[in-house]
Amino acid sequence: MIDIKLIRENRDIVKENIKKKFQNEKLPLVDEVYELDKKVREVQVKADNLKATKNKLSNQIGLLMKDGKKEEANKIKEEIKNHSVEITKLEEEQIELNKKIKEKMMVIPQIMDSTVPIGKDDSENVEVQRFGEPFVPSYEIPYHADIINNLGGMDKEAAGRTSGEGFYYLLGDIARLHEAMLAYARDFMIDAGFTYAIPPFMIHSDVVTGVMSFPEMEAMMYKIEGEDLYLIGTSEHSMIGKFKDQIIKKEELPIHMTSYSPCFRKEGGSHGLEERGLYRVHQFEKQEMIVICEPEDSMDWYNKMWKLTVQLFRNFDVPVRQLECCSGDLADLKVKSCDIEAWSPRQKKYFEVGSCSTLGDAQARRLGIRTKGDKGTYYLHTLNNTVVASPRGLIAVIENNYQEDGSIKIPKVLQPYMGGKEYIKAK
Repeated sequence: MIDIKLIRENRDIVKENIKKKFQNEKLPLVDEVYELDKKVREVQVKADNLKATKNKLSNQIGLLMKDGKKEEANKIKEEIKNHSVEITKLEEEQIELNKKIKEKMMVIPQIMDSTVPIGKDDSENVEVQRFGEPFVPSYEIPYHADIINNLGGMDKEAAGRTSGEGFYYLLGDIARLHEAMLAYARDFMIDAGFTYAIPPFMIHSDVVTGVMSFPEMEAMMYKIEGEDLYLIGTSEHSMIGKFKDQIIKKEELPIHMTSYSPCFRKEGGSHGLEERGLYRVHQFEKQEMIVICEPEDSMDWYNKMWKLTVQLFRNFDVPVRQLECCSGDLADLKVKSCDIEAWSPRQKKYFEVGSCSTLGDAQARRLGIRTKGDKGTYYLHTLNNTVVASPRGLIAVIENNYQEDGSIKIPKVLQPYMGGKEYIKAK
């Protein structure tokens, strides 16, 4: 949510930002908010004037009663009563107007960073740089579900009986590799100076609407029937929500934390091979990182954060690239975002394994996350980034470490988490 002062003082900037995101249907909202805000301030002036008049009249009553002018005093009392009724009406009108403003402001997108490339959708995202050489071996790499099944590492049929499409059992050494990646990611982030956390896996609706847009919420979140609780789609939601309505001391900044959680999403599987694979699922596990910092530090943190994900995947012997998200692919709350994509030697192309975003003060403004400085209280900036999400990260490790005999070479950094094993071999 942007600062309403920007709409008061420079609507053109807000409108141009909307156009760059190819959301022209939202352009009328800017003028609507401007007029509503103007009305709010007019109502406020009327209410303040009436309150001032009411206070003056109240002061007169005592003097009139002292002089024995009871009738005049009663007339003033009646006038004060009428003013009170009018003030109440004006305050109710102001509440209703502010409610309308908030509803419209929640839909107006955040102002993007000037470096964001302009494009209509994800097909126009821009590759920035690559890390590691993409490699295709001389032998064929099977589909990841076939590799895992040959290693006795997955049962989707049983998961279909217990839970339906989009769920899975991981078994044996594949399940262990999955957990090894998460455990290594945890220790990797702790070594990078981040505080480890395991957050609540369910959050209230006011936290959900504080961290994401309503359309995103409807598309992603599972709601607990009969309760004001949602299953989290990522631990970023509850980690940023941890600081809701808090004024954080400047000496505590920046806050940088890494969190583990299962994640739950409505996202269904694609047709064909994806239905029997692990690329699109309703439940997965993830190591996340979040930062809350001073506004002037957010871009530095953004660059530090995505580079950590790159380093992690290179430690897994997986080539990756950074892909800059264009304006049309940028979620409304985000100022700037990039995806980290892993190389798939089977498909001979990259696929997304993580996303890093700076949201400016959008989440902080919605959730009331502030600090106090020399010039008063102000909103902080929030950022989030995927360290590793499995099973997508698992797919990348399996494909890039697949051997001709059907085994998986375990990356050296993961071997201590696998009891010293160097390979996962077919039974």
